[in-house]
Amino acid sequence: MKKTSVSTKTERKPLPKILRNKWYLYITEFFAGMSVMAVELGASRLLAPYFSSSQIVWTIIIGTIMIAMALGNIYGGRSADKNPDPDKLYGRILIASVWIAAVPFIGKLAIAGIAGLLVITINTNFLIWAAFLTCMIVFVYPLFLLGTVTPSLVKYTVDSLDDSGKTVGTLGAANTIGSIIGTFVPTFISIPAVGTAVTFLIFAGIMLVIGLIYFISSKSGAVKTGIAAALFIVCCFTSPIMGFAFWEKGLAYEGESVYNYLQVSEDDSSVYLSTNVLFGVQSVYVKSGELSGMYYDYAMAAPLMTASPDNADMLILGMGTGTYAKQCTNYFSNITAEGVEIDDKITDLAHKYFDLPENIKVTTYDGRAFLNGCDKKYDIIMVDAYQDITIPFQMSSKEFFTLVKKHLKDNGVMVVNMNMRSESADGINSWLADTISSVFGNVYTVDVETSTNRELFASDNANITELLDKNIASLTNNDLHNLMKYVSTSLVKYDAGDRILTDDKAPVELLGMKVIDDIIQEELVYYKKAFAEKGIKGLLE
Repeated sequence: MKKTSVSTKTERKPLPKILRNKWYLYITEFFAGMSVMAVELGASRLLAPYFSSSQIVWTIIIGTIMIAMALGNIYGGRSADKNPDPDKLYGRILIASVWIAAVPFIGKLAIAGIAGLLVITINTNFLIWAAFLTCMIVFVYPLFLLGTVTPSLVKYTVDSLDDSGKTVGTLGAANTIGSIIGTFVPTFISIPAVGTAVTFLIFAGIMLVIGLIYFISSKSGAVKTGIAAALFIVCCFTSPIMGFAFWEKGLAYEGESVYNYLQVSEDDSSVYLSTNVLFGVQSVYVKSGELSGMYYDYAMAAPLMTASPDNADMLILGMGTGTYAKQCTNYFSNITAEGVEIDDKITDLAHKYFDLPENIKVTTYDGRAFLNGCDKKYDIIMVDAYQDITIPFQMSSKEFFTLVKKHLKDNGVMVVNMNMRSESADGINSWLADTISSVFGNVYTVDVETSTNRELFASDNANITELLDKNIASLTNNDLHNLMKYVSTSLVKYDAGDRILTDDKAPVELLGMKVIDDIIQEELVYYKKAFAEKGIKGLLE
């Protein structure tokens, strides 16, 4: 007897009219791909002011987002097979859109809460854990929901095996093209123009509209569309008002550029620039024109290591707000200073808030790329492009320092600001100093008091310390004279090892992470003690 086969497949109800035209399904796929990439780039900008924009943080962001998308793909496929109701898919899109719109608000609160929790629970890898937990809590769920889009749309678009390849290929192309646009628009248009918070709102709004159009056209889901629209409107008012350092009041400026979060604060004596929230101040301008008390002061030993400090030619790679250039031109009569700064918004702030003179030339460019296209040679080159663990590897390698040396005049001096001083023999500064020593014949270092900075001076001139002492004697400014005497007596000739960073191998993020971890642990001692004595109340105080 012939057995009758029984189909176990779930019957698919007729699609709403709007989905019978496959173009709307392709549009959904297109904007879903665009939004995923926009959220990924937005995530990097949300985390960077707190945890840096290093390769380590990028790895965490990409990894957690891929986890979310993979889980979403699995769930979306199974859900579509079990219950191929497009209402469920577009309902998930509504939820994802509202969540993404709320990210600029809830994300910053989550970061603060996670940081507070980790202060009292972990002892190592603070930044890694903080960034990972933030990504898992803030970004995994909405991207999990968006990850369900593709397998669900395949279910609705494939009519038969005869055209399945063409249909799936078209969906994939729509997703990829959307992802391409979602990569370029935030970086080059929306984030520089309107900021990270509004960028999240823009792409969340697009997905919200996709969901609303579906439900309105299918005349269903009135309650869920009303709630989603209302919550989105609330997010439009709440998300943009919270700054990255939302606990600080009275900032002179807070904004973003293509490269950085930027914050300017001011008191009666000084103006300060910070490009992140956790790692302090990057530039200081003392309104009186006196010495700043920071590493710029120590670095002024570099002109004194040349034959004619008052007539030296100086290049600064990593100009920032121009504090070092201004100090050198103030204290040395005819010195010529120019700088290279990759972030033109920092240069704008330098002119507006930090009194950078117009006659000090600033080129908007990458420091190494500038040297590659420049024929001029200088008496002094200052390398000040290292910021927390976001040390650009291409400006830390033997090849880079060889390029710097080629742009120095005979007996010229390179000064490098290394801002993560560590006593570890295998720390990032030891690697940098070993690498520099493989290029220059004479390397000296001095630690900056009351900070984690260390200044390194390098030259092929064996007499730079003698020149320093000779030129100090002719200084007429007492404050500078006394400081330079201190620098001279504190200089330590570097005993080089064989740890060399190259363009091919420069693990600067991992090396920097070790030092940052030690620095953070030192800072957290106070908070751990407060928690041990007073509990949560101690942390809040």
